[in-house]
Amino acid sequence: MEREVSILVVDDEDRIRRLLKMYLERENYVIEEAADGEEALEKALSKDYDCILLDLMMPKKDGIEVCKELREEKATPVIMLTAKGEEANRVQGFEVGADDYIVKPFSPREVVLRVKAVLRRSSQTSYLHTDPTARDIIVYPHLSIDHDAHRVTADGKEVNLTPKEYELLHFLAKSPDKVFDREHLLKEVWQYEFFGDLRTVDTHIKRLREKLNRVSEKAAGMIVTVWGVGYKFEAGNE
Repeated sequence: MEREVSILVVDDEDRIRRLLKMYLERENYVIEEAADGEEALEKALSKDYDCILLDLMMPKKDGIEVCKELREEKATPVIMLTAKGEEANRVQGFEVGADDYIVKPFSPREVVLRVKAVLRRSSQTSYLHTDPTARDIIVYPHLSIDHDAHRVTADGKEVNLTPKEYELLHFLAKSPDKVFDREHLLKEVWQYEFFGDLRTVDTHIKRLREKLNRVSEKAAGMIVTVWGVGYKFEAGNE
């Protein structure tokens, strides 16, 4: 029997919540709702959702603050919804740990596709599909990635990453010393075109380095910027 997929839809507009609920329930997802930031954060911290659709502009707490506080406790995938399409708002959302970003007005079918993409990545990198007989583990001198357990340790200390940060690190670490440009990383890690918003990659690399650096400077130094080209994972960093 398949496990039920639960999604929290957060928006202060009833009409938008109803629309998203209708389309997502057609995919047999279990939908819960929240109408403001405080209610959203309370629900998100008390239950493990598979994905959260989070409006940016809301009463009591905005989406940025909700996502920021949520990230202190959990790595639940978050897709931001907002009427603001400016690049600065997108980058701000990514900086606090959002996994994706959809600008209003949007097509409900596009939202469903984005949700499926996030769930697919999350299921590939977490507890949904594991083989206990053969563990998929990447080990380097200062960093280990247990792909089955979705666990990263740096110098023996666990590092809490969002699904997108984890997938980016795992993708780079699978091909040590190979340089990837931003376009390639967007295509492979995000699995669809991001309309040329290359700062998405830069923001996630920055957050990834910061989190690794908190426990191991050596591990953080393995993610190397190749100026004018992109990024690589340098296995021999000491």
